[in-house]
Amino acid sequence: MRKMHLSPLVSVAAAAVALIGTQLASASTGSAQDAHQHTEIIQLVAKQTQFQTVDSGRKGNSLGDQMVIAEDLYQNGKKVGDHAVVCTYVHVGPDALQCLGTFALPQGQITGQALLHLPSRSAVDVAVTGGSGTYNGAEGYVHTVPAGTTERHLTFHITR
Repeated sequence: MRKMHLSPLVSVAAAAVALIGTQLASASTGSAQDAHQHTEIIQLVAKQTQFQTVDSGRKGNSLGDQMVIAEDLYQNGKKVGDHAVVCTYVHVGPDALQCLGTFALPQGQITGQALLHLPSRSAVDVAVTGGSGTYNGAEGYVHTVPAGTTERHLTFHITR
């Protein structure tokens, strides 16, 4: 294993899976199929706390290599949860990473997933794939925007 500093690229990879905890706003989706469905908009800041690469094959980026990232999640300067993501190289030249993550919050957990093609855009939308507790049955996406090399701004659009 080798340790590396987080680059803007990894910051986006970490964005691959972000979700959170406190409802900021709720709006009706207007869906004719489900009158009870609503969307929560949640804004958080993710700050990286740990990062490690796992070089499982030949030296340098190769299929199966991984990035493991841990972040704390903040809202209005207060820590409200944490996030862990593992991104695995699934294609090299051009590089692509499959990222899976879980966000632990006081009300439950939210899972997300994304396929990132590198170099990536500055902002990434990550699919919400489910959740537990208050977030049981969650769907939607999280819009992630880098704010430096170890911080990201997250806007969650969670539909239930």
